[in-house]
Amino acid sequence: MARVLVTGSKGTIGRPLVQELRRRGHDVWQMDLQHQADMQYIRADVSNHRQLARVFEGQNYDFVYHLAAEFGRLNGEEYYDTLWETNVIGTRNILEWQRKCGFKLIFASSSEIYGERHGEVLTEDIPLQHSIIQHNDYALTKWVNEIQIMNFEKRYGNPCLRLRFFNAYGPGEHYHHYRSVVCLFCYRAMFDIPYTVYKGYHRVFMYIDDFIPTLANALDAFVPGEVINVGGVEFRSVHELSDLILQHLGKDDRLVEYMPEDRHNVLNKQPDISKARDILKHNPHVTLEEGVPATIKWMKSVYLK
Repeated sequence: MARVLVTGSKGTIGRPLVQELRRRGHDVWQMDLQHQADMQYIRADVSNHRQLARVFEGQNYDFVYHLAAEFGRLNGEEYYDTLWETNVIGTRNILEWQRKCGFKLIFASSSEIYGERHGEVLTEDIPLQHSIIQHNDYALTKWVNEIQIMNFEKRYGNPCLRLRFFNAYGPGEHYHHYRSVVCLFCYRAMFDIPYTVYKGYHRVFMYIDDFIPTLANALDAFVPGEVINVGGVEFRSVHELSDLILQHLGKDDRLVEYMPEDRHNVLNKQPDISKARDILKHNPHVTLEEGVPATIKWMKSVYLK
């Protein structure tokens, strides 16, 4: 049994990860910005070094999952100051505490770091083999984070594992303006709120129940200095996703605006997940035809009471 800290533990990924790690018998501590009535939860802002002292001093964690971050392109544009403070200063703070405490770090990176694709399939070595320009501040901060980690690995020997997430979706993701595309489309279609579909965009979608076991496996399969894509196997168009949601809800597309390329986002993202299969025993199998109805069912239980 390991003593584990999860930062960003009250987020869409953090909540089920904490549950899964505890189910496996680990001693799991949590950190986020909310107040919680939980003896193993500590409220702290990852960008505030003083607040992190109460999280790390005397705790002796074996592993830290660093999930705490400001998420999303549009959120990063409209709240860029918070984005940079949380993602960049926050990650630097975690790395400094890692130097002092010696825990193993599992870092949540993003597919956004790849910028415009350099091939049909995205392999983990692309960012070090090609010059990449990221298209938005969120993507920039995540690549800065990876550079921070690589620097600390080289200078101080920090043991770190970087995982690049590709479009996780499913129950547990509460709607707001900056959420993932599946969440946005499902909620807006349910409540007849107009939304935009960019033509020609393709993504690999990964259902949350396929994702969380893999993320928990990273603790036992930890490889210092490694970087791993974690994504699904279904390479589908965003247009197709929208049609599937509307069909399931029995609605037409009269409130959907179809647009050409979004200049600030990447056109296609399809990862090579062979390392995730080999090292983390990643086994994605839930299709959009299965995952979308399950997501909508959960959303109805939350928003249509």
